[in-house]
Amino acid sequence: MLTPESSIGSGVSAALRRGMHEHWGLFLAEGVVLVALGAGAILIPPLAGLATTVFLGWLFLIAGAAGLVSTVRGRRAPGFGWSLVSALAALIAGFVLVVHPLQGLITLTLVLTAFFAADGVVMIGLALSHRREFSGRWEWMLINGVVDLVLAGIVISGMPGSFAWVLGLLVGIDLLFGGTTLIAMALVARREVEEGRK
Repeated sequence: MLTPESSIGSGVSAALRRGMHEHWGLFLAEGVVLVALGAGAILIPPLAGLATTVFLGWLFLIAGAAGLVSTVRGRRAPGFGWSLVSALAALIAGFVLVVHPLQGLITLTLVLTAFFAADGVVMIGLALSHRREFSGRWEWMLINGVVDLVLAGIVISGMPGSFAWVLGLLVGIDLLFGGTTLIAMALVARREVEEGRK
């Protein structure tokens, strides 16, 4: 007898499988783009790390400016003070990342290391929980999770000397493996679609 949780899980798995079969070309294209970006970041990791830092800085600046404008326009709304503090914090964070990208690079490296560790655990759990539904594809998710954990371990063991290059290299490797995973899953889905037509 199926429990509500298992029926929901099988429904989600069926939807994922159907989506992969219907749009395998888009997943393949996204995978190729991710592999190309990852290779570029691996070839020039310091530049990729600084570019990531500056890009995030501009995102914070834009978000802070937009938040400040909307907060000032709605100054009679409840929570005006908190909204103002939030917008100013985003502006300050963005300014610091854009003006001092090397200091921001250190902070982002620490945050990214924590992300890779958490993402690795989640990817491994996801791969193991869906190995029946994604036969032929779940191994790539498992490998992606293990690589994320290994990368987090490498960064932790090499600090503080790794700050200059590690962010770009980590982003590049993660993009490369993420893109490879999407390509592999898309090719398996394409093969299954072609076999279903025969």
